[in-house]
Formats: sequence, structure tokens, C-alpha cells
Amino acid sequence: MTYDPDNTALLVIDPYNDFLSEGGKIWDRLKAVAEANRCITNMLAVLEASRGAGLRVFYALHHRYRPGDFEAWKHMAPIQGAAWRAKTFEEGSWGGAIREGFEPGPGDVVAHEHWCSSGFANTDLDQQLKVHGIQRVIVIGVRANTCVEATVRFAAELGYDVTVVRDATASLSEEEMHATLEVNLPNYAAIVTTSEIVESLAGSLRRPNPARPRALSGS
Repeated sequence: MTYDPDNTALLVIDPYNDFLSEGGKIWDRLKAVAEANRCITNMLAVLEASRGAGLRVFYALHHRYRPGDFEAWKHMAPIQGAAWRAKTFEEGSWGGAIREGFEPGPGDVVAHEHWCSSGFANTDLDQQLKVHGIQRVIVIGVRANTCVEATVRFAAELGYDVTVVRDATASLSEEEMHATLEVNLPNYAAIVTTSEIVESLAGSLRRPNPARPRALSGS
């Protein structure tokens, strides 16, 4: 695996406190799987390696609850109803803030928030990737069987080459992880480990890009 920073991006999905921090509304249900595979540590490692290799970072963030969002809806998906009742990722709240260490930096792109699961549905993520010349995406974030899987499937449908980092995601159970990473997503993406992707990104950084002219040295 080699990744050209000119056409490859890291896509970070939903690194909210409600998901990834002690005291978050969903953390207690996610904690066992996330701690077993060192999800947060691995997500940070992939983020650091991606920045170090010169990849642009994109964020696909779930809609943050605001009063009045759903009251007039005629129907909604069960997962949306659950988020509405719990006021998950409430705008202006600690739970709706991005966990420390995952904050967007200069040059990063934050796409419009998605209302259900796919980071592409009813957002500008596809347009943002295209105008930045991105053809390949490396995906990390949560939850594996909802937003990650929905976003990866949509990316494949749109023609992107997708890599999923299996231990930089988490879900509510090992059964959900198995269904996503062993059964479903291998049909749409390459599935790799954190150590594999970090090594690949380091190798991509070491190898000179033949499309780029070398700087001339002078005396």
C-alpha cells in the first residue's frame, strides 16, 4: 500500500465527546470495544501519521441536536429517533464538541453535518473531496456499523478507493464489529490495521514522488 498525498485524504468520522470521552452519552456502551482494540489511541496515531505524510484531513460529523430539529418530521429512522430522545451531540454542549486531540487544524476540511449515517448523504463531502483532487480515502472513526459503514459504502458507490482502519473504529459489540469488518465492508474497501497504515504512510513519505521535480541544490 502506498498513498500519494496529492490524491489521498484521511476521513475522520464523528470524534465527539459523546462517543469517545468518559461521561459521553454513548461512551459507556462503546467503551468495552473501544478499549479492547485501543480505538482512541489508534485513531490518534493514524491522524498524526496522516498529517506527517502531508495528507489533507476531512471531517464527516453527525448532525448536532438543536431544539426544533425533529418535532415536525413526519417520519425518521429509528437511529434518528434515538438521537433525538437522548439529544446526542447537542450543539453547544460538551458532548457535542470534538474530543481533545482530534480538533480540525489549519487546512482541514469540515463537511456539512450528516443527518443520519452516511457522511455523503445531503452534505458537501463529495464536492469537497473532488475540488481538492481526492480519489482515495482512509477512514477512521465511529461507529463502525452505522456512520463508518454507511459512509464507506457511499464512497465506493461514488468511485473512491477506500481503506478502513479496523482498530481505529469501534461499535457497541464485537458482533457489530464482526459484521462490519469481516462480512460487509471487505466488499467495498481494503481493511487494514493501524500499524499497517502508519507504516505505509511513513513509506509513502520516504519515497520521492516521480511526478514532482526534485529541488535543485546550489552551492
